[in-house]
Amino acid sequence: MAHDVLVVEDEEDIAVPLMRTLEREGYEVNRVSVGAEAVAFAVGEGPAVVILDLGLPDMDGIDVCRQMRSGGYLGGIIMVTARAGELDRVVGLDVGADDYLAKPFGLAELLARVRALLRRSGSTPAPDDTTVTTSSGLKIDAASRRVHLGDREIALTAKEFDVLAVLATNHDKVVPRETLMNEVWDQNWYGSTKTLDVTIGRLRSKLEAAAAGEKVVAIRGVGFRLETGV
Repeated sequence: MAHDVLVVEDEEDIAVPLMRTLEREGYEVNRVSVGAEAVAFAVGEGPAVVILDLGLPDMDGIDVCRQMRSGGYLGGIIMVTARAGELDRVVGLDVGADDYLAKPFGLAELLARVRALLRRSGSTPAPDDTTVTTSSGLKIDAASRRVHLGDREIALTAKEFDVLAVLATNHDKVVPRETLMNEVWDQNWYGSTKTLDVTIGRLRSKLEAAAAGEKVVAIRGVGFRLETGV
């Protein structure tokens, strides 16, 4: 089954060769050139991956990403931009992007990042394909890739879910950063490890907002541990 990719890019000379390359690789590709349409498509159609340019004519790509996530889109988002600053990259990851690619970029590198996202996305079961229920009642179901606290579902992105699944499988144990990167982002990950820290931050916020009773603790210089809060 082909994965569908949404390309959000207003520049023809970038969008056309990118779409052709993706189609040659077997992806089903759609394209929009404005942010409002991108949000509506992502939320309504749920593509596996969104390749999102930050420099759109109607709205900033950061806001597009934020609105996609707030609208319930949980697929992969790769931001593409001419901005090279660390602040922009962190802000992009903080609002829900999974990866960040600076222009100009090679199509081979972008394809590798798309494959890495899909490898550990909704098409791939979480570790052991099991259900883990913590002592606080947090239920992580790997088969359906859903998280519940009682009757309430906690909506997580693909990466947030995978990080939580790995930590929950090793509850009360420290999971090294390298293990999380390898299991969630793939051993051949091209991007920055900063995406792990930002994903952990988003996961913490969602668990706290849901009063989940679980907290992710950072073990300086080593990794992270999921434990039941006191």
